[in-house]
Amino acid sequence: MKLYVGNLSWSSTEDDVRDLFSSIGETYSVAVITDRETGRSRGFGFVEMSDEDARNAISQLNGKDFNGRPLRINEAMDRRGGHR
Repeated sequence: MKLYVGNLSWSSTEDDVRDLFSSIGETYSVAVITDRETGRSRGFGFVEMSDEDARNAISQLNGKDFNGRPLRINEAMDRRGGHR
């Protein structure tokens, strides 16, 4: 399952997010989305985990303070026809 992780602080790195989610279960991939021009985090990312671990991560981490901000975590929605 792919999770949307929102409200990340700009200082949060992929390693920080991986460490957090790995404490819940096996984490397949982590991507913190960055601005193309500045390289700075855009404040959100995606994490892939097994369905069971992902559900546990949502229940345990949604709203939890991480680097000074309450996380928003839910199942990521597929981006259909997402070409701009």
